[in-house]
Parts: sequence; C-alpha cells; structure tokens
Amino acid sequence: MKKSLIAIALATTFLGACGTSTTATDEKKSAKTEVTATAAELGSFGVDLTARNEAIKPGDDFFMYASGTWYDNYVMPADKTRFGAFTGLAERSEEQVKEIIDDIVSRSDLNAQEQLIADFYNAYMDTETLNKLGLSPIQSTLDQIAAIKNTDDLTKVFGAAWLTSSKSPIGGGMWFNRLDPNKYEMSMGAGGLGLPDRSYYLEESERFVKTRTAYVAHIAQMLDLAGIENSTARAEAVLALETKIAQGHWPREKRRNRDLTLNQIKRADLTKEYPGFNWDLYFEQTGYKVPQLNISQPEPIKAMITLVNQEELNVWQNYLTFHTISGNADLLSEDIYATSFAFYGKELSGQQEPRPRWKRAISEMSGTESLGFAIGQVYVGRYFPESSKKQMAELVENLRTALGQRIDGLDWMGEETKVNAHAKLAAFNPKIGYPDVWQKYDGLTISKTDLVSNITNLRQFFNADSVAKELQKTDRNRWGMTPQRVNAYYNSSFNEIVFPAAILQPPFFDPNADAAVNYGAIGAVIGHEMGHGFDDQGSKSDANGIQRNWWTDEDRAAFDAKADQLVAQYNKYEPIPDNFVNGRNSLGENIGDVGGLAMAYHAYKLSLNGKEAPVIDGVTGDQRFFLAWAQVWKEKRTEKSMLNQLRGGTHAPGRFRAQAPRNHDAWYKAFDVKPGDALYLPEDERVRIW
Repeated sequence: MKKSLIAIALATTFLGACGTSTTATDEKKSAKTEVTATAAELGSFGVDLTARNEAIKPGDDFFMYASGTWYDNYVMPADKTRFGAFTGLAERSEEQVKEIIDDIVSRSDLNAQEQLIADFYNAYMDTETLNKLGLSPIQSTLDQIAAIKNTDDLTKVFGAAWLTSSKSPIGGGMWFNRLDPNKYEMSMGAGGLGLPDRSYYLEESERFVKTRTAYVAHIAQMLDLAGIENSTARAEAVLALETKIAQGHWPREKRRNRDLTLNQIKRADLTKEYPGFNWDLYFEQTGYKVPQLNISQPEPIKAMITLVNQEELNVWQNYLTFHTISGNADLLSEDIYATSFAFYGKELSGQQEPRPRWKRAISEMSGTESLGFAIGQVYVGRYFPESSKKQMAELVENLRTALGQRIDGLDWMGEETKVNAHAKLAAFNPKIGYPDVWQKYDGLTISKTDLVSNITNLRQFFNADSVAKELQKTDRNRWGMTPQRVNAYYNSSFNEIVFPAAILQPPFFDPNADAAVNYGAIGAVIGHEMGHGFDDQGSKSDANGIQRNWWTDEDRAAFDAKADQLVAQYNKYEPIPDNFVNGRNSLGENIGDVGGLAMAYHAYKLSLNGKEAPVIDGVTGDQRFFLAWAQVWKEKRTEKSMLNQLRGGTHAPGRFRAQAPRNHDAWYKAFDVKPGDALYLPEDERVRIW
C-alpha cells in the first residue's frame, strides 16, 4: 500500500535551413543589427545549433531538424535505456548530490541529519556485508508467506506489502478528498502486476509472447534463490495468476478518467458494497482509521476480491515470494540483484549494464519518503541561487498574464465558463525551487550496516507521520518532489504548480540565455503545468481544487471536440511498427504541451513590448523559441524502453512532443512550412485549445 500524502500530475522527463526562409530573411532585414547573446551555457544564446540536422526540412521532422545530428551520433551508454535533455540534467543533479554525500561521509563532525545520510549511504555501498547476508534480511517476510494457512493470513501480507516491498492486487494510500481538499482520504485501487502494463499479458503478438516466456524463466530463477522446488511450474502458475489480475484491470486511459474514479464510500458500508474481503484486517496493517475512503476502480477491486478467494493459496504464496525477493533485489546481495537486472533491466528495457551502485544509492535516498529533503536542503544551499527563483517567479506571472489574455480571446468558450476559468487561473499557487518548511527526521533510526532495516524504518517513520495527520487538515506546505529532482508537476487538489530547483538549469532555464529560449523551454514547461489545470481531467476541478463541473454543457462539448481532435492526431504516431502512441491515455500531457507552447509564445511576444526580436547567429526570435522547445524533448531510447513508454506511460515519447509546434501558426511562418511537408496540418486541423 502506498502512503503518499500528495496526489500529483507530473510533467516529465522533453527543406530550408534555419535562417534562410523568406520569413527569416524579412525579419533579418527589419532588424537594424544582429546581436549576440553572451555567457549562455549552450551555444551563443542558449540553444545547441550543432545538434541540428539542416539537411532535414523542419516541416518534415522538426525533432530531427532540431536534434538530428546529435541523435545520429549519440551512442547510448550501456547503463541507460534512454538519454535526453532530462537525463543529462538528472545526471548533473546526481553528480552534485554525490559531491554533497562525499563531503558528508568524509567528515566526523556531523549533525543528526547528516549522520542519517552518511549511515544510509554507507549501508547501501557495503556490498561485502550484503553478499554475506543473501536473503536473510527478508527471511522473516518469506517465512510469514510460507506460513499462510487461510485468506486472513493472506490479507495480512497484502496489507503489509507497503512495508515489505512486495505486491498486492488491492492497494492504495492516503490521498486528498477530491470533494474537500482540506481533508485527507484513503484511495483504493487494483494493482499487483510485475510487467509494465496489462497489455503485456493480454496481447498475442510475438513480441509480448517472448516477453512472457522470459518472465516465467525469471520468476523461476528468483524462486530457485529461495530454494523452492518445481520452480518452473510454479512460475507458470504465477504468470497465469497475474494474467487474471490483468484481465480484471481497467485500461490505462479509463483509469485516468476522474469521473469514473471518484467513488466515495463510508467505511461502515465497505463490506456491504465490496464483500468477501477482510477490510478491517487489511487496514490494521497500516494503522489508518479510514472513516471514509474512495474506491478509484470499483469493478477491478471486485475482480481482485474474487481472485483472492478463488485462487489456490499456494499460488498466492509463490506470487508473494517472487515479488518480495524482486521488490527487495536492489537491497540484497549482488547475485540477487544481477538476476533481477537480467530481466527487468536487459530483457524488459534493453539496458545492457546496471547503473553504478552509487547512482542507485542516490536514487534510493532521494525520494520524498526517504532522505530526499535532507539532501535537498543542502543541495539548494549549494546549487540554487535565489536570483533564479526570482526570475522564475516573474516568468510564472508572465505566463499567468498570457493565459488570462488567451482565455479572454477564446471563441469556443462562453462568458460564464470564462469567469470560472479566470478564477482558477488567479488561484494558481506556484511553488519554486524548494519548500518553505523542510521535512524533519526526529526519531528516525538509520544503521550503517543494515540496509533493509533502514528502508523498513523509513517506511514506518513516514507511515506514522501520515497516520497522525489522517484526520487533520491537509498540509499545503508539503511538496511531492524533492528540490534535486529534474521534473515539475501540477496538483489539482491544491491548484498548485511546482518547479523543483534542479529543473531550473539549461536547457530548461538559463538566466544568461536569450529570452526567446527561456520562454520556449521553461516558459513552455510552466505553461504545460498550468495547462494541466485545464486539460481533459484537471479541468474537472475548480479554483479551490474541488472536483465539480464548472463548465456549461455547450462549452464542455466544444472542449471535448478539440480534445478528440488531438487524440486522433497523436494516435497516428507510430514509434515502433504496429505500436502507436495512445492519444487518449496521453491526452492530458499533449494538451499541456500544445497549450503550454501557445501560452509561452504569447508571453514571449508580450515581453518584446511591440519590438522586433533581434536575430542572433542568423536565427530569428521565433525560430529560437521553437528550437528551444524541440531541444528540451530531444531523446534517444532503446526500442524496449520505447515500448514500455507507449504501454506503461502517460507521456508521448520525446520525438513526438517535439512536433507539438505543428499546431501553432507561428511555427509555420518561422520555418516556412508548406503544404506537402510531412508535418503540415491545414489550419482547421491545427488544435488550438488554450
């Protein structure tokens, strides 16, 4: 069971030559002189022009035009499945965090918080001890699984899966009450799969059949490590069980529909509505009182309850044994981790070598329910200047102004809905860089020799904190990401947009870059997160974060028609033969991209105060704006990683996010895109929502 206190929607992670089109020439003539920006980290003004492939027409493939030379020449490191702008910046953040930890570990005069960091890191890096211990750190959990005699015993193990790194077909965590965001509420759904998505179990193509065969072999290997006999037959039974679990799950696009996933129920009515499961015993494992909860997937929950009661206990035991070993593999001996990596890294994702252990240690330490904020507090002091926070705040307000003007100009939205849209926009709360109130770790115990216990102690520490706050007013100071995380998110319940410090670096944000670049990169990211408040699901919550319909029926129908047009556009993208982008599942992110670009471009034009943008190195302002966007989303993936993204993710791959400008008239003018170019869309097919 997850325990997160924050429900977040993340925004992850990104033929004429440039400057030679008629439009570019005209703009160049209108500028009195060419100017050159100075001190930008990338190129002379904030974009890496050497990454371009100018042999490709922008209108045929804007991704390859902007980043094609880089793409053709970049060799994927053996320890990666994808690399792009996000990855590069994440590596910078990792190196900076490594410097912080190396400094702490080298000192003896540590304060209490630094000692936690040093001890956890040392325990993670002590492979000699881990190799001696083998499976013994999780043996008590394996013994409990082996001792299961009835469904109540099974339910206890499911209820404690959050603590043991195992899996459960029924899970959830403390969330926000979507009808009253000032209150917390337990939200429950269906889970329990070991592969990235239900399609991996249900599709009969050769690709997925091969993956399932490899999965069975992997399950058997892990069961062998536990000394379990007849491992292949048992592994086949586990796959059969997970296939039944997958059959009971909703498709991903259905699971993101907030109208379908809001099903509040009083605890007293739970057994009547969802009989056959010992809910009291299940929640007992966490300590939560759960006076009321939300069932996010009603039919799947009922299907999981049926499986709990009908499947043989020994199959569930094998399932839990496998997932307990698998879920803890990174914390155990190197041979166990290598067995896990051979499937989940190499077979499933195309990763040839594990990441260096120190990077895995940092990843384990950097979560919000780990030591991430303890590290983040030091990170901000060393690497995040307050001047960047101030400039970012100004950009946010400029984007807010631009979106407000764009709402006023919408021809498909009526005045009544516009009033509510403006109220929501005015209520947006931006959080930039780092939290105002830092996480405290008083009472947490961390050992320098017992890694699994450290994970257990962290989970119990944060669970106790969550249980204590269950019936209190929600904490709006809390962040769902640590400052060193390269990402951003929108939280609909608090109507807040959040930008951790680590993303506020090139290529996203550079205080010395040209304005067009910053607006095209971080400006569009800001717009993207604002756009989540107005996407197909975020638009179902009002200015106060309450899920309710604030639209007229006519305006909602007009919005849905435009959204459907965008779904159809992205459904046509085919990164892998016979495997397409799911336009419905990625709709929220695609609305964020298309709308965020429009907001950012509008704000950029406002920033010019009616003046012509200068030409820099032969590149016009509009060209710099769209190139900055495209280079944010440059990336290279293994094919298996791409498949995982298509089936298991909510974002379109970076290659297609880079093509979002095809919906913007200014892009056509900037790069002289004409009918007949592969990306050309007639004006009535360009999706303009926000």
